[in-house]
Amino acid sequence: MRRLAASLPLALLLAACSPSPAPPQAGAGRNAPADAALGSPEWYVWVDRSLHIGDNGHGPEHGSPAWNQAVQNKLGQEAPQSEPGSPQWQQSVDALLRARLPPSS
Repeated sequence: MRRLAASLPLALLLAACSPSPAPPQAGAGRNAPADAALGSPEWYVWVDRSLHIGDNGHGPEHGSPAWNQAVQNKLGQEAPQSEPGSPQWQQSVDALLRARLPPSS
């Protein structure tokens, strides 16, 4: 019992002095692609990851009406008013997400 009482403060001191893991960087893995064309597979993957649309490949197919609606829902009040999936809509989504996320390095 004495040994436990004597070692407890030492254990607490060691735990308090242990380095903590570095926090993840904001937007890690979600940086905007520098040259992905709107509507390209790379662009869809970036939007999907940025908004967490897919469920590890189990979400709606990129560009499908269900996927477009999921993007609209994730963007909420900021969602573009143009026809989901249209080039104007894609451009608006792209601009909105690029404004939210850090530039790629």
